[in-house]
Amino acid sequence: MQIPLHIFIILTAYLLGSLPSAVWIGKFFYGIDVRQHGSGNAGATNTFRVLGKKAAIPVLFFDILKGWAAVKVAYFVADMLGREEFNSLQLTLGAAAIIGHIYPVFASFKGGKGVATLLGVTLAIHPLSAGVGILVFAFILLVTRYVSLSSIFAGLSFPISILILFPSSSPTLVLFSLLTPAILLVTHQKNIERLLKKEESKIYLFKKKEEPKAVEE
Repeated sequence: MQIPLHIFIILTAYLLGSLPSAVWIGKFFYGIDVRQHGSGNAGATNTFRVLGKKAAIPVLFFDILKGWAAVKVAYFVADMLGREEFNSLQLTLGAAAIIGHIYPVFASFKGGKGVATLLGVTLAIHPLSAGVGILVFAFILLVTRYVSLSSIFAGLSFPISILILFPSSSPTLVLFSLLTPAILLVTHQKNIERLLKKEESKIYLFKKKEEPKAVEE
């Protein structure tokens, strides 16, 4: 596969990740740019806090879908690659989509924290480990009501599940899994500071009225 084709495919994955569902849904259906409210992030959690569940659910699913779809772009050139090269390309495309979500070209490079898109990537690459992450996220959220803390623990579970439950995984996948929590720790730096100060806001999925401050994704 020639270098220009590599670049085109990676750029496609980045552009998929850059589709700002939270921004578009907020503007088109509510006349609101969610980045100007709450935490200022274009993610599902901030959309939930600013616009409610009806807006947040499609944002969540779309952000997951674009991460999954970006990885699947690799199948367009699968016949031209060996197995390890194909796996490496999938991971590269997933990383490009996550970068696109965090720094979207279609939304002035101001996006979300990449959690839902990262979930989509892991679902496409290793669905069993993604399932473990979803269970960890749900448990921590149920116990603490902190989306940020739940996201971080879910990210930490990914390399653990790869190394312990799937020890025969490729070195490239192991490396990607180790980078996953690092990405989440970087994008959730302010949340971590608030958690340590006990200033982080909680989220309540089944209440109409949430806490006034939106400080998570």
